[in-house]
Amino acid sequence: MTKIKNRTALAVTPVREDLLAVIDAGLDAIDTRRVIHRFVQVVDGVISINGNQYPASQYKKIMVVGVGKCASDAAQELESVLGDYLTGGVVVDIKLNTEIKKIISMQGTHPLPSPENIRAAQTVVETVSMLSEDDLVIAIISGGGSTMLCLPEDSTCDEEAAIIEVLMKRGATIEEINTVRKHLSRARGGFLAQHAYPASVVALIFSDVPGDNMEFVASGPTIRDTTTIADALAVLERYEVLATCNIQQCGLLETPKDEKYFKNVRNVLAVSSAVAISAMAREASMRGYSVQTSPEHVQGEAKMIGLRIAKEINDAPDRTALLYAGETTVIVHGHGDGGRNLEAGLAAIKQGVARNCAIAFFASDGHDHGIYAGLIADQVTIDVINQKHINIDRYLESNDEYPLVHKIGQYIETGDTGSNVSDLIIALKK
Repeated sequence: MTKIKNRTALAVTPVREDLLAVIDAGLDAIDTRRVIHRFVQVVDGVISINGNQYPASQYKKIMVVGVGKCASDAAQELESVLGDYLTGGVVVDIKLNTEIKKIISMQGTHPLPSPENIRAAQTVVETVSMLSEDDLVIAIISGGGSTMLCLPEDSTCDEEAAIIEVLMKRGATIEEINTVRKHLSRARGGFLAQHAYPASVVALIFSDVPGDNMEFVASGPTIRDTTTIADALAVLERYEVLATCNIQQCGLLETPKDEKYFKNVRNVLAVSSAVAISAMAREASMRGYSVQTSPEHVQGEAKMIGLRIAKEINDAPDRTALLYAGETTVIVHGHGDGGRNLEAGLAAIKQGVARNCAIAFFASDGHDHGIYAGLIADQVTIDVINQKHINIDRYLESNDEYPLVHKIGQYIETGDTGSNVSDLIIALKK
């Protein structure tokens, strides 16, 4: 079953048909409910998580807490798997899930925090703070969770939002942004583990960060933080953000460093972009393509990445598939109604894409900083742009891709995929 809502409208050439099939294979492999089913099973009263055994009879309470774009789908699957062994819990996502019954579903804002996020983060903290050494917490930690765990000590969500917005517009990486976020909340950077102590915690990590360093996924709420206030200050100084703050050191606080808070915590990498890339490679290979996967996560300015990948696929032999994962950045110079995948796609179009090639740049969560997941860069899209006499330079210069993409209609539309493993790029040469 396809997750691409407009797949029929997009599949107008043989190379596009292959492209869309490969995308679907990747999205299917990282489907959150499938991931939970792979990692969590219950047999004869024993909960197995990634091969580790947790006899349900040993715990007074078994709770689920989760944050991020995978949290509500994961909660629904965990309710089904755990059944009567589940006591309750709370998850915070960009969407509400009315299907879950024992676990409280809360909705937060993204990518910038709000008072709703503070209330949700406080609920998560209160839920785990009431637990004892006789209790078990199954935590779902996924991309988007940083914003939803806004719980400042001496500032407000408005001040955090101002800081993060400046960092994003100035091209800070996700590691740099989350280094700052860790030190702005009493729910990130290992604080959730501290609040849950001495309960046992098993955290399933749905990675959306390049390199899969788990302490930066959702700003590492269950992982001992290796960064310090000094590291966060260095980021703020690098991007000249300190001047935007109304309080000393922008409200930064130190994260828990005592090892005791983490001795009962097990962090498990449940899924990452590598799972999607592997599934996409299999599908492309079955369709007769020679597959090359990038050994490094794509990082850097979106425009430059788009130009580079267009050149690489144009120069490749026929029947080649190039696969990439990562997260680019955009330095906003204009209005900024765009997304990094849309920007990379338009840059590829500007470079030029051979008639027998097609490139898809898309966000695995279904939202490239807006309502579309991404863009297809190929001759079909180029023809539509030319027919409409659109000057793409004007849109790229102001980082205003959404109005243009809406006009040409060659976007990838999925809605919420329930997954989040960074951005994915596939380039095919038929």
